[in-house]
Amino acid sequence: MPLLCTGKTDRGRVRKSNQDSIFIDPINKCFVVADGMGGHRGGDIASQLTVKIFSDHFAHLNREQRNKINDVTLCIERSNRKIFEKSQTEPLLNGMGTTIVSLIIEKSKAFVANVGDSRAYLINNTMIYQLTKDHSLVQEKVNLGIYTREEACKDKMKNVLVRTLGFEDRIKIDLFEYSISKNDIFLLCSDGLYGKVYDKEIMEIVNRNIPSPSLATPQDLDKTVQELIDAANEYGGNDNISVILAVAQGKASS
Repeated sequence: MPLLCTGKTDRGRVRKSNQDSIFIDPINKCFVVADGMGGHRGGDIASQLTVKIFSDHFAHLNREQRNKINDVTLCIERSNRKIFEKSQTEPLLNGMGTTIVSLIIEKSKAFVANVGDSRAYLINNTMIYQLTKDHSLVQEKVNLGIYTREEACKDKMKNVLVRTLGFEDRIKIDLFEYSISKNDIFLLCSDGLYGKVYDKEIMEIVNRNIPSPSLATPQDLDKTVQELIDAANEYGGNDNISVILAVAQGKASS
């Protein structure tokens, strides 16, 4: 599966530091967005630790002999354990944690894993579809039918999470499998993007810059990511913003 990818993380206009971290591995076709939280330095450490675990693991991965989705699960579980242990032994880091959303491509399949409220989207032509479900108090209310997704965007408690890496010594990971079609565009992001830029506008920016995914260039993807970040900043930029794009440009092989 020929794949074109890029990504960027931005501090935004309000936060003093960037607690987001991203991981892009074009060789193993593995991508991660981690949005850290907790304490003065805790969020930075939690998200960076998670990305380092992925980086170290996939740097030594024998791609021909391993099931990569198992490797992703292993990395997430290891990250959760390390963050939890560190927060328990270092008082200044108590309560730190991070969200994670990851995408890995294996032949004709896309595997998405997430904990927290960082998201994965699929964009194809005039459709944008959220592949993940947020582990947030607001999403729980949506699940219970208390109000709609549109109403949820206005909830003042929309940033309250019910599941993150590092909160407990064991973690439940949501896993999704998707059969890839040519011209599928995958977008991973932290809530710094979708919290300010609605899904429809995200799709419009992507489609405007990448009208023909099979013909897209690295420059097209870079421009798209920057425009998405610029849009979030124009709407206030009150959080860190991370975006990764991966475009399936060829015919999927089974």
